[in-house]
Amino acid sequence: MLNIQTVSVPVQLNEEERLASLQSYNILDTAEEKDFDELTLLASAICQTPIALISLVDAERQWFKSHYGLDAAETPIEQSFCAHAIVSYNEIMVIDDAREDVRFADNPLVTGDPKIVFYAGVPLVNEDGFALGTLCVIDRDTKHLNEPQINALKILAKQVIDKLELRRKIAQLQDTNQELREANMFIQKFASTAAHDIKNPLSSIHLTSQALKIRLQKLGDEGCNRLIDLNLTSTNRLLGLLDEMLDYSKDPSLLLSKKSEIDLRRSVKKIISLINVPDNFEIILPKEGQLITISEVSFEQIFINLLSNAIRYNDKSTGVIDIRFAEDSDYYRFEVEDNGIGISPEYHEKIFSNSFTLKITDRYNKKGTGIGLATVKDLVNALKGTIYVKSAPGIGTTFFVTIKK
Repeated sequence: MLNIQTVSVPVQLNEEERLASLQSYNILDTAEEKDFDELTLLASAICQTPIALISLVDAERQWFKSHYGLDAAETPIEQSFCAHAIVSYNEIMVIDDAREDVRFADNPLVTGDPKIVFYAGVPLVNEDGFALGTLCVIDRDTKHLNEPQINALKILAKQVIDKLELRRKIAQLQDTNQELREANMFIQKFASTAAHDIKNPLSSIHLTSQALKIRLQKLGDEGCNRLIDLNLTSTNRLLGLLDEMLDYSKDPSLLLSKKSEIDLRRSVKKIISLINVPDNFEIILPKEGQLITISEVSFEQIFINLLSNAIRYNDKSTGVIDIRFAEDSDYYRFEVEDNGIGISPEYHEKIFSNSFTLKITDRYNKKGTGIGLATVKDLVNALKGTIYVKSAPGIGTTFFVTIKK
């Protein structure tokens, strides 16, 4: 059995970045591919060597994307010639006789199979400046490459890099297309939910307008001014919300980039003013003076949905909603607890699915659309957070929301 010796393996100063760059190609341990195999075949023919390899140097091994004339698919990093080649900062590293080189004389690949004597490796330097591995040729006898052979090997190495870069760009394009598809779906769902939520403040405006009409018939009532002010305030808030939603529909990335510091208690009060809260409800607010930095329109959409649901699906004579807040170094943590009708355990995950409904009517004798909570989950995910629910039928429901700072 071959005794593997431990040899010193050179490490680049930016090794972590180099390894991350290598991983970005998602090529390690992939199947053989004709395009790469043709390049090693051509390298072997041009340089007149029995072995040619496309070697990628990982943290603990060198893995061969193509291995012409060699059965092994990888070797330990301690035995790697290519690990030395990629830190040489030369266009090519040539070892005329490895048996005479102090770095490799005791290497198992020299003393044992495949009995390497001659080695020439061209570093595969990507467009980010990282050497990922080499295109190398190997012989079991001493050898000398002439200038045309060396130039040809360099050209072939450039072809290897071009194929790797093309592979990475195609993968990136596929990821981008997927993100665009998800963004389009998100915008559609966001718009649908927004239109749904806007009905609440519009209903308030409609009711106050009717009351205002009646009051105006009785001139001299000072309450008319208060109703007009309420109408204007609600309308302005609605217009502001619509403007923000239009901005987000054009650029969903604003959910993460456009953040502002808000007073939590004041913001929750603003949200409550936009929804129809019955007189028999008590809403326990977070304590004063708590500031958070967040996408305000996302925060409003999340809490409009959670509070509206807590009101709609409550059958108690006195409804109670308790809004709690805490934070740690990484996350804001919110809890919205109600004493409503509750949700059976088998639906705790399903309620966040698009278009899923419990097929029950709310206190206003209306059925849900299945859009609200699905969009809440999408918003929370976009803000790099989580949401889950704990609930018991007949007792109440608590939603737990975390949002990354």
